[in-house]
Amino acid sequence: MWLFSRDPVRDFPFELGPPDPEPDPDPAPAVDAAPAPLWRLLRGRRKADGAPVSVFAHSLGTGDAAATPLARAALRRLRSLRHPNVLGYLDSLETEQCLYLVTEAVTPLRRHLRLRPPTGDLGEQEVAWGLHQLLTALAFLGGSGLVHHALGADAIFVDPGGDWKLGGLERVAAASEGVPPRPPGVPPRPQDPPEFGDSSRGRGEPWAGDMWRLGCLIWEVFNGPLPRPAALRSFGKLPAGLVPPFCELVAAEPSARPGPEQLLKRLQRPGAFLACPLVRTGLFLEQLQVRDPSERRTFLQELSTLLDSLPGPFLRHKLLPRLLAALEFGSADASALPPLLKVAKALDPPEYQERVVPVIVRLFSSPDRALRMQLLQQLEEYVEFLPEATVDAQIFPHVAHGFLDTNPAIREQTVKSMVLLAPKLGEGRRARELPRLLLRVQAGDALGPLRCNATLCLGRLGPLLPPQTRQRVLAPALARATRDPFAPARAAAVAAFAATHGCYSPQECAGKVLPALCGLTADPHPGVRQQAFRAIRSFLDQLEAAAESGGTPEGDPPSAATAAPGGPGGGVPGGLGAAVSWAVTGVTSLTARLMGAEAGGPPQTPHTPAESPPAPPKAPPPRSPPRRTPMGGTTTGAAWRTWSCPGAPLRAARRMGDPPPQQPPAPPLPHPSPTAPPPTGGDEEGEWGVGGEWGTEDAWETSPCQQEPPPSPGSSRRHREQQRRRELEAKRRGGPRGPPKLGTRKLD
Repeated sequence: MWLFSRDPVRDFPFELGPPDPEPDPDPAPAVDAAPAPLWRLLRGRRKADGAPVSVFAHSLGTGDAAATPLARAALRRLRSLRHPNVLGYLDSLETEQCLYLVTEAVTPLRRHLRLRPPTGDLGEQEVAWGLHQLLTALAFLGGSGLVHHALGADAIFVDPGGDWKLGGLERVAAASEGVPPRPPGVPPRPQDPPEFGDSSRGRGEPWAGDMWRLGCLIWEVFNGPLPRPAALRSFGKLPAGLVPPFCELVAAEPSARPGPEQLLKRLQRPGAFLACPLVRTGLFLEQLQVRDPSERRTFLQELSTLLDSLPGPFLRHKLLPRLLAALEFGSADASALPPLLKVAKALDPPEYQERVVPVIVRLFSSPDRALRMQLLQQLEEYVEFLPEATVDAQIFPHVAHGFLDTNPAIREQTVKSMVLLAPKLGEGRRARELPRLLLRVQAGDALGPLRCNATLCLGRLGPLLPPQTRQRVLAPALARATRDPFAPARAAAVAAFAATHGCYSPQECAGKVLPALCGLTADPHPGVRQQAFRAIRSFLDQLEAAAESGGTPEGDPPSAATAAPGGPGGGVPGGLGAAVSWAVTGVTSLTARLMGAEAGGPPQTPHTPAESPPAPPKAPPPRSPPRRTPMGGTTTGAAWRTWSCPGAPLRAARRMGDPPPQQPPAPPLPHPSPTAPPPTGGDEEGEWGVGGEWGTEDAWETSPCQQEPPPSPGSSRRHREQQRRRELEAKRRGGPRGPPKLGTRKLD
């Protein structure tokens, strides 16, 4: 028959014994290693998911005949009592040799106090939280008509989150049965109440003996094992807030000792020992589901400032799971995300991806705008833990909806988030969807600051775009931004050109980049003009270096190493590195200042922090009518003659490193409202929508600079005066006859 017998331990759903052969980091003496004389504490693991558990083992058939009935009584009590502060029962198994009791993973209190001594404010808060849970468990027993009769350090266990659990239930009995007698042959213990040895004292309430043992436990927590009852007269290291209740607990008269519920209420009063941040936070977390939404929001908003004053095990094993569950099931709003991400920083990367990342991925699909806004604002805190496949397949499709959101704040944060998410996207999304979404904001958004941010984002993501997409999209899109009516957007275009200088071939620099930048040299804003001149000098140096080295074959795009030599704008000799850093910081501050003017505040003239605001330009003397330049701007007088002269471009390129000559300021050019979208180019770029006059070579080759013959230097003044007289004479002859009508203007 033994062939058909089965080992019950093999079919048990828990693995018995230590999960690994490593020794305990702080092995306790043999008397402390056992939580009670009846049990041996082992480590275990659930076979289904590998979760750690604690296994209490009692050997059957020992010499003590009363031990086995007590062990079975403890098993029955633990199986029937269900309370958050009582040791959690999971399963049990009885074989011919041993009785196994499986509970949640816990550590004996004595060993926990050696690993984390209750010193300092943080240690006292941990003890306060444990005492609160212990008093709650004793009040639960009293309300059920039960008395523990064996309360002490050997009956208390601590879970990984720092919660104290009440165990040692082998002597629990009904209050009506009275105090059980001491077993024969068992010596008295220092923790026994004085009425056990003196029958003349009154018995008091049924819980009076447990309250005496609670006072002894408090003394042992701060001072170590109790050697004798007389040592209770010395407070030792007891905190000042615990001295008055301790004196009441160890009173000689049983009737003078307070009950667990009464003591719990007194210790929770303002200024008492249990009125600490850890206890308040723990109690609110236990009631988070039933609290009012306004109370939950206030608690979560104040939680971030309390995290530094809470113990690490509590944050990791108690606070973090509650916040994750609250966000996942909708009982908490977006205010729970900042404290959650702050606590999750202490996790290892594998644990972070296992516990936090799945919840974050589900939150991106939430329709709550406030939650999506918090996810985008806090993206820098957790983006490093997001796998690339998860970002490309599950997160980006939800984030992309933010480009079309009607809320401008969502659109702005979505644009900014692309700088962090783009490196984790696949090449297909970086080649098609990402440029198309950014160009849609840059071209069609009604808010100037959003168009400015989209341009800056294109500049930062330029080296990450595939070579063919970069060659097709980047230069035309930035050239269009130079014609934006919003001044910071034009400055952002210059900054983006400077940050992506390594992404262009010499042909693109000469045919697309420099013409767009030259149009900004006559910009009405001095900051934009200065940035444009600095960027032009940098690109001219780059072209000169390429010409000296033999140039690049036409149509050969720059390599990835050239496009991003150590980051945007890095690794280039000369002044380009300074130009890039100036562009990024200057344009960002410029945009931040002008965004207030766009929202309705007083407009400010853009200038750097180290400079004073430029004075308004004076009215220039009357000149000839302005003439349209190839770059889309206007110029008059000497400036036009300089650019229309055949040798002028060459001389200007040679003297580009010198300071420009002093010229009278040009009159400010009229511009549309900053909130109006910029003019769109042609349709030659197809789905990208970034076509324009800078995207083709014909527009530059047919410019007036190459068609109009230059005047001779000697007859320039005479020619200008004759032209002026002819124009005035034509105006007089073509003017109306008779008296001027209402609304007409008198001619010169």
